[in-house]
Amino acid sequence: MKFASILCFIHFTIQCIIETIHIKGVFIMSSVKTKNLTPLYAFIQGLYWMNFAAIMGYSGFYLLGSGFSNTEIGIIIAIAGILSAVLQPVLASYADRPESPSLKKFLQLLLVLQLILGISLLFCKSILLTGVVYGCGVTLLQLLTPFINSLGMESINQGHNLNFGIARGMGSVAYAALSYVLGIITSRTGITAVPVCIMIVTLVLMGCLALFPFTKSSSVPTGDNSKKQTSNPLQFLRKYKRFTIVLVGCILIYLGHVLLNSFTFQIVQSKGGGSSEMGTATAIAAMSELPTLFLFGYMLKKARCDIWFRLTGIFFTLKSLGSLLAPNMTVFYGIQIFQMMGWGLMAAASVYYVNSIMDAEDAIKGQAYITMTYTLGSVIGAFLGGALIDFSGVNTMLLFATISAAVGAVIIFFSAEKTA
Repeated sequence: MKFASILCFIHFTIQCIIETIHIKGVFIMSSVKTKNLTPLYAFIQGLYWMNFAAIMGYSGFYLLGSGFSNTEIGIIIAIAGILSAVLQPVLASYADRPESPSLKKFLQLLLVLQLILGISLLFCKSILLTGVVYGCGVTLLQLLTPFINSLGMESINQGHNLNFGIARGMGSVAYAALSYVLGIITSRTGITAVPVCIMIVTLVLMGCLALFPFTKSSSVPTGDNSKKQTSNPLQFLRKYKRFTIVLVGCILIYLGHVLLNSFTFQIVQSKGGGSSEMGTATAIAAMSELPTLFLFGYMLKKARCDIWFRLTGIFFTLKSLGSLLAPNMTVFYGIQIFQMMGWGLMAAASVYYVNSIMDAEDAIKGQAYITMTYTLGSVIGAFLGGALIDFSGVNTMLLFATISAAVGAVIIFFSAEKTA
């Protein structure tokens, strides 16, 4: 019965992928010829965020079902975050070097490793090995983020026609779709559907990335002193002092956000729901991001990027507070609308903000550091979230998330630099 359920899931997912490729195929091929890379890059973003939904969105569900406690889940996510936080600036610094492989090759290597880990989860017999493999999967997922974003921004900088907001918006559509579908499937088949989903999505993502016509820029900064000045983290942070303060604010905002994301299943349980309701709530939140992401190019014409960036913290705080006060699932569903100007706005504004204030030779490092704030927020949130739930309950965790997001919002509002 279990094996049959897995086969049904694989068949359903592949059919969806084939139909989508059939619809999008003409646009993808034409984008390569005309250098309009938005459709193909949107496909890459969509598949990446489908993986994010499966790995991070269902981490609590999968690990609880594998026999871990909330505290142990927190430790696994935290250790994965620490590894990612250490590796992100190291890999980004190497990727910024002229002699390094292209972003595309970096991504391909990471995806091969992700596929191996997804397959391994199906054959893990011990709880310890399951925790190690899942933790490594979370680490790789977080390592992918700055390279996925930099792939798009580098293509824009090279003169290609690519709308990052629309592409990232398709990521949210894909995240919402998978969250909803996987919620229904897991309620019937259990946790096995999660690694199967990771395998299929990763394979298709590898195929789309192979089609993406990216070439590493041949322009190399001539200022050797500038390169030396940012060759290690301390020198980089000294060069961008106000950006360093902004990073602290982002860590606090993401800490609150991660508490809501990593422990969504536990929050939904406290409101009277289950895995299906979790999928619905996650899908609503993801769909709420779309107006902001699709219209972000237009929004930039109306106000500077830093203004939009400053506003994000307010809505992160409102979502955390609303989640705390929501008495039932109906209200909790409604609270997800704050995702529109919270995570939805941050997803585009932070990438453009970093691209605006960084020198060319620091572009990938800048994206890595802004991504690292999410990673560090994940580390702190994972340690605190599981412990707070086990010892004080879900509401205590949500109160902490609200305070953290509010402090981070104040820091970003007063520290962000003006952009052109």
